[in-house]
Amino acid sequence: MNLQENYQAFKTIVIKEFLRFIRIWIQTVLPPVVTTALYFVIFGELIGSQLAPIDGYSYMDYIVPGLILMAVITHSYANVVSSFYMAKFQKSIEELLVSPVPNHIILLGYISGGVSRGFIVGFIVALVARYFSDFHIHSYWITFGIVFLTAILFSLAGFINAIYANSFDDISIIPTFVLTPLTYLGGIFYSISMLPEFWQKVSLINPILYMVNSFRYGLLGISDTNMTHALLIIFSFIIVLYSFAMHLLNIGKGIKN
Repeated sequence: MNLQENYQAFKTIVIKEFLRFIRIWIQTVLPPVVTTALYFVIFGELIGSQLAPIDGYSYMDYIVPGLILMAVITHSYANVVSSFYMAKFQKSIEELLVSPVPNHIILLGYISGGVSRGFIVGFIVALVARYFSDFHIHSYWITFGIVFLTAILFSLAGFINAIYANSFDDISIIPTFVLTPLTYLGGIFYSISMLPEFWQKVSLINPILYMVNSFRYGLLGISDTNMTHALLIIFSFIIVLYSFAMHLLNIGKGIKN
């Protein structure tokens, strides 16, 4: 396939992925808005009003970046894992496999679908956050860059989960037992400086901590982690997951009998 044909194939997959989740926006876009609003009311207004400021910011302002990024993480992951597994389950993936579309175009198309959903959900959640917090963006480049990179990373993770999944139960195991604990322990609701020294060091193992704090730096200008280290870790995970996802596609893991 030439460049024009690759572009048409890529565009087709992206449009299909976008329409897939936007047609059922009540199930895909609205729930995170309601959930995040409840977080702001319960943790921000009711509990946060009783807590001292963190790094010069009210508790409400401090948790805003983490809650926005949590929505991006959850929905970029969910979009790809559900879409690619359904393609396997319905055997529609066979149409792509027998076509001349290169594997990297297939992967990039699904990633783009996850990124688009992550951005849309993140943007709407940010609008809701503006109702509760009058935050100002410290760095637009870092803010949007971290959202973009995080959405790519978790779209890749969702793709790999879908490849290995053999049932609908399998696509919920990783989000339930891995993704959710790492997200909640990733510094969304607290600064790791509040933890004992031992647990601070343990927290540094969690990759989501670097994403949350990088995004917090982009919005508020404060972070518990070094930005250079955070970006290196995020890029490293993306490279590793992309390479692994391509390897699984090339050998036909989970999609070829």
